[in-house]
Amino acid sequence: MRGGRGGGGGRGKITTRTYAASLLISLGGGDRGRGGGRGGGRGGQRGGRGAPRGRGGPKGGAKGGQKVVIEPHRHPGVFIAHGKEDMLVTKNLTPGEAVYGEKRISVETPAAAAVNGDTPVATKTEYRVWNPFRSKLAAGIIGGLEEIYMKPGSKVLYLGAASGTSVSHVADIVGPTGKVYAVEFSHRSGRDLINMATHRTNVIPIIEDARHPLKYRLLVSMVDCIFADVAQPDQARIVGINAHHFLKEGGGIVVSIKANCIDSTAPAAAVFSREVEKMREERIKPLAQLTLEPFERDHAIVVGKYRPT
Repeated sequence: MRGGRGGGGGRGKITTRTYAASLLISLGGGDRGRGGGRGGGRGGQRGGRGAPRGRGGPKGGAKGGQKVVIEPHRHPGVFIAHGKEDMLVTKNLTPGEAVYGEKRISVETPAAAAVNGDTPVATKTEYRVWNPFRSKLAAGIIGGLEEIYMKPGSKVLYLGAASGTSVSHVADIVGPTGKVYAVEFSHRSGRDLINMATHRTNVIPIIEDARHPLKYRLLVSMVDCIFADVAQPDQARIVGINAHHFLKEGGGIVVSIKANCIDSTAPAAAVFSREVEKMREERIKPLAQLTLEPFERDHAIVVGKYRPT
């Protein structure tokens, strides 16, 4: 398994620390983007949070009037907006609508040549800025994840959906032919998740405890990928039991690990190492691990593949 930060590599590379610095400078913020302590992990039992994730952090976005060039990222469905600063973006599944106050960028495509005397019409495509201070997955992509196991048409099981901030971007990635099954235990956060899903019909909100996948087995089909951000001491078991029920053989797993939620007395590196071993016990083969600095402190993302036998 590869450790460390990993390089962005390939098409659509963003240098992580340069990106973070330019984002903070452009937004005038030095805050980490976390609005204080969290009331337990998502996906398991905890106190609800009614507001979007990352309150108090930078919102991210392009300054008005500047020209922006959109380039496909190495991960299909993800893009980079090149302007005064580089920004990670996804193509808005519902143009004209924001989910959590994020910045949006409209790019006009020149009109094609006129056909049968018709007046050529330029088309506009809208993109949503994906702020890595408010999304572990975005932070991991910028940090250099070589594989996220989700693309247009994919089916994703998202454990720990909260109010749907990151889920909405995953919905953009998989597009109208894909599906996102978003599991959140908190009814308070779940209300925001359900409201978001009314506008993104490829999101299936599930307000249940991710420890008990049998409760939602009739709602979820076999998926290509599981993304987990539940921040519970038994997170590896939660991911494993959901993989046993819903993940295809060879399917991808992307897990965000918050060291303090697993064991607040041990060094973060030791916690990450133990969690990787627990994943192996659940028949998950870890392939890569990277930390999420400078976007999150004492967080890591582990990527792996599921081997049911």
